[in-house]
Amino acid sequence: MLGDISKVNSIYIVCGYTDMRKSIDGLVAIVKQTYDLDPFENSLFLFCGRRGDRLKALHWEKDGFIMMYKRLESGRFQWPRSKSEVRDISWQEFRWLMEGLKIDQPKALKEVTARDI
Repeated sequence: MLGDISKVNSIYIVCGYTDMRKSIDGLVAIVKQTYDLDPFENSLFLFCGRRGDRLKALHWEKDGFIMMYKRLESGRFQWPRSKSEVRDISWQEFRWLMEGLKIDQPKALKEVTARDI
């Protein structure tokens, strides 16, 4: 299905700024060359520009890449602007980001595993 991201294994955000003029090939090159990740894995890669109101998402769908683009009509994405790095985020953090919230929610309950107790 075109652009179905519900079954991705990982969601990566590219922290910092990305040139939003880049097309699919340019974003694939960033994923491969800068971060040494496989753009053909079942993952979603998110990029944000300097203005903070636009985001591009890149996803491989077995027969080709899908590039999704979102522009906010008001407000900005709360994008991590630290050094250019890639960060794996959870579905909850993805929802927060899409809702205009920061992905680092200090008051949010953290998932606990048996070995943490």
